[in-house]
Amino acid sequence: MADAADFQGTTPSPARRWLRRTAALLVAAPLFASLLSATAAPMAQAAGDASGQSVAVTLDAVAPSAPIKSDTLTITGTVTNTGKQAVTGAHVALRVGSKLSGRSAIEETASRKGFAPGIDAAELSDGPTVTFDRIDAGISQDFTLSVPVSKLGLGEDGVYPLGVSLSGRTSSHPSGRVLGIQRTFLPWQPEGSEGKKTQLTFLWPLISSSHLTAQTGSDAQQTPVFADDSLARDIGPGGRLNQMVALGKQLPVTWVIDPDLLATVDAMTRNYKIKAGDTLVNGTGQDVAKAWLSALEAAVQGEKVVALPFADPDLASLAHHGRDVPGTLGHLRVATEVAQKTIDTILHVTPSVDYSWPVDGAVDPSIVDVATSAGAHNVIARSDSLRDASLSYAPTAVRPIGGGASAVVADAGLSTAFQGDLSMADSSTLAVQDFLAQTLAITLQDTDKQRSIVVAPQRMPSVSQAQTMAASLHALDPQRWTQPLDLSAAATAKPDPLATTKVPGPGAYSDTLRRQELPVDAFQDMRSTQGTLDRFKVILTAPDRVVTPFGNAINREMSTSWRTDGDAAQNYRSGVQLYLDGLANQVHLIQKSTATMSGRSATIAVTVQNKLVQGVGHLVLRIQPKSPTRLQLGEDGAAIGEQPVKVDGDRSQSVKFTAIANANGPVPVTARLYTEDGTPYGDPMEFTVQVSEITPTVMLVIAGGVLLLVLAGIRMYTHRKRSTARDEPQGDDGPGRPNGSADADPGQPSDPTPDTGPESGAAPGPGEKVDH
Repeated sequence: MADAADFQGTTPSPARRWLRRTAALLVAAPLFASLLSATAAPMAQAAGDASGQSVAVTLDAVAPSAPIKSDTLTITGTVTNTGKQAVTGAHVALRVGSKLSGRSAIEETASRKGFAPGIDAAELSDGPTVTFDRIDAGISQDFTLSVPVSKLGLGEDGVYPLGVSLSGRTSSHPSGRVLGIQRTFLPWQPEGSEGKKTQLTFLWPLISSSHLTAQTGSDAQQTPVFADDSLARDIGPGGRLNQMVALGKQLPVTWVIDPDLLATVDAMTRNYKIKAGDTLVNGTGQDVAKAWLSALEAAVQGEKVVALPFADPDLASLAHHGRDVPGTLGHLRVATEVAQKTIDTILHVTPSVDYSWPVDGAVDPSIVDVATSAGAHNVIARSDSLRDASLSYAPTAVRPIGGGASAVVADAGLSTAFQGDLSMADSSTLAVQDFLAQTLAITLQDTDKQRSIVVAPQRMPSVSQAQTMAASLHALDPQRWTQPLDLSAAATAKPDPLATTKVPGPGAYSDTLRRQELPVDAFQDMRSTQGTLDRFKVILTAPDRVVTPFGNAINREMSTSWRTDGDAAQNYRSGVQLYLDGLANQVHLIQKSTATMSGRSATIAVTVQNKLVQGVGHLVLRIQPKSPTRLQLGEDGAAIGEQPVKVDGDRSQSVKFTAIANANGPVPVTARLYTEDGTPYGDPMEFTVQVSEITPTVMLVIAGGVLLLVLAGIRMYTHRKRSTARDEPQGDDGPGRPNGSADADPGQPSDPTPDTGPESGAAPGPGEKVDH
């Protein structure tokens, strides 16, 4: 019988409502729990797969990297339990998948994370395994798997995915599953290719950041000054540049060299200084510098060498921000001109200067214009900039782009294969296998076409990156699907008529690269420094001592290496300008305050000081009174006085001007140095000429003195006339004696003595200046 509360129109009591709700919850709770459990398990499984594996598998070596049928493939590596639960009943096994269809499949496989059932191949039947009873959380275990290549089930030539997986049980998955996997690639071409081999050009860059400052010693050798001693470490044993030379000499590569690096290391072979705060200390890298240059010279003999413009100028920055600043492109021409001479002088090889290399091979019309403006006819671009989307294969690298220029388009996938941290064995191994797989895939795209492929890696590879590149090239030594080719041959190969020759527009240029470029202000700073240098060098007797180091410093201000550190670039430019200003200011006027004229005319002296080691000339000193009617200069009474100036090194020279005063009192005067073409040099100097008044009393004294001189002269004249009259003969009293005269001689002491000397007819001398 139904309760009254169930009937319409009745209201249940509060207690009865509470009992009904509680009963409903108790009935629904088991069902809700089962539904939650059913959905939580796959969600947890998906979350585990998406967030990564609980066991990390690393591959430290795959040997041989490109096996043949008779080889035994050996893989060594490590498994690490990165989860929170212990792994039990674990084993490591190989998985070899089906041949990949091309480069896009290689890229997709490399990017896959976690085990993918149905996509990843099954464990190799009868393949090698390594078992582990238990791997606790955070514990690593090494493994080695070896298997005859004949048991891998490889078919026709191609790239096969190779996986190494660890399967085991955890407390949350007691039935077991794949807990970790690492994939790589196995390039397979057991016999030599019957088709055309890919001609592979690999650029081997010797480039560094700027180390030399503009400062040099004042000695005859102009001892160079380095910002730090990091270059000595780079070229020393185990250093980055040391490894580049040691590895490169054993490889079929084209050397791409920044001449500034050679010039800098060459400077280290002699005495040099290093900045240590505000002081300079002696550099000690002479021996490693000599050894490095000697090793490099031996390595490049008979090899193709390409010289970049001096200091590796940033072509994109020049194109986008610098070419509108007057004079900027002139620096690029100079940098190109000195490149060949520098390498020829130091390494005794003649390099090619017909190549330009924009950052990451990214180009647009303005970059191409700038890159070819200094005489280079070949621009090293990259395929992710000059794209061939319509082609199913990688075309030959070279292609004409108009104006007599060619783009040598490096393959983007191969060129970026060695970026990132390759210091760990597993990352290096994966990079080698990926590089080999891509080269084989390129060859198999069209074996009927002879294609030339260029690899242009990062400009300054680390030691581990260089070692990985070398390992990859050595793996290609058998030349089963590639053969080496130098850059000159690649640049003169027959272009593919289907390859694009259109340079992408400015909008296609990477925003990331654009943000790294030198700003317009940088090129304006360079222009200012060049202007200071131009004004300074014309006064020097040995201008090369200044022009060469500062010209090189301005080239270094344009270096591509500044892209990663804009603050350091600004500091370098400021340091160059500050040091140049300091040198120019060593030639200056010594300040004076007041020169006093005690008469109508006087000599005004201005001192020019030269603290430089070398002498200066081709200067003119001009002084100009602000009131030319009161003070005139020279015999002709000019308003401006001008004298040539020449001062030896570490000396001062006093330059004198005749001044004529027309009025009493102070007269402000401005003195300034000019170059012979009328360009002001240095700051003006102001001083005062004080003209003293000539009073009536002084005039009376002078007039009285003149009158006394006149009277004395008349008296002397009268006295001498009377003496002459007395000495005239009156008759002969005997031989030898005057008639009627006494034994008196006019020259005897009894005669009157003149009270003044003979009067001079010279005019009074000019008044002398007094410096206060």
